[in-house]
Amino acid sequence: MDTIAVLLETFPLYSEDLEIDLSKPSGRFKWFLASLLFGARISEQIAATTYKTFEQYGIDSPDKIRAAGWDDLVRILDEGGYVRYDFSTASKLLEIMQALTERYGTLEELYKGSADTKELKKRLQEFKGVGAVTAQIFLREMRGIWAIQLEASNTAADVAKKLEIDLHNFSGEELAHLETALVKLALRYCKRKRCAACPVRQFCVDKSRP
Repeated sequence: MDTIAVLLETFPLYSEDLEIDLSKPSGRFKWFLASLLFGARISEQIAATTYKTFEQYGIDSPDKIRAAGWDDLVRILDEGGYVRYDFSTASKLLEIMQALTERYGTLEELYKGSADTKELKKRLQEFKGVGAVTAQIFLREMRGIWAIQLEASNTAADVAKKLEIDLHNFSGEELAHLETALVKLALRYCKRKRCAACPVRQFCVDKSRP
């Protein structure tokens, strides 16, 4: 198999890992919630486990998050292992859900009311605690679902360069899958210098690797 095939087979979308159906509005909100958790400086596994804990308790919509209240949100975050950011994240989630509901009604209305991807990103980043990284995490998997034109992250671009992949040749859902695969590769192998175990080692042109 070539580089792209190996990447896509080895590293599915995060939303696929979490069994979130992005074709439905409810699924798109669930992915937004998951992205808020992935956006902190915390491990992928803890973020994924914490999202699954929210899902287990049925706390997976703006209204349900607001109804749960701060104490229950902290409990869920702690149960998922999100202890380092439990208090601040509980507060952040409540503020974001209130702002989302009051300003736009729903996540879908936020998207529909945005003139372009730039405005969409700006609106997302107006929420407390949502920076460029979190917006990128959420939007990269929304390519092909929403009509957006989103550049790949620097992390994905750096790894693509090492693999001699021109990301400008990809768009839409295909780019969503590819960028996510490259990010996972960066986090799980490149950042940890696990070159010997890398599934695409033979394609890498980085001569500094062992």
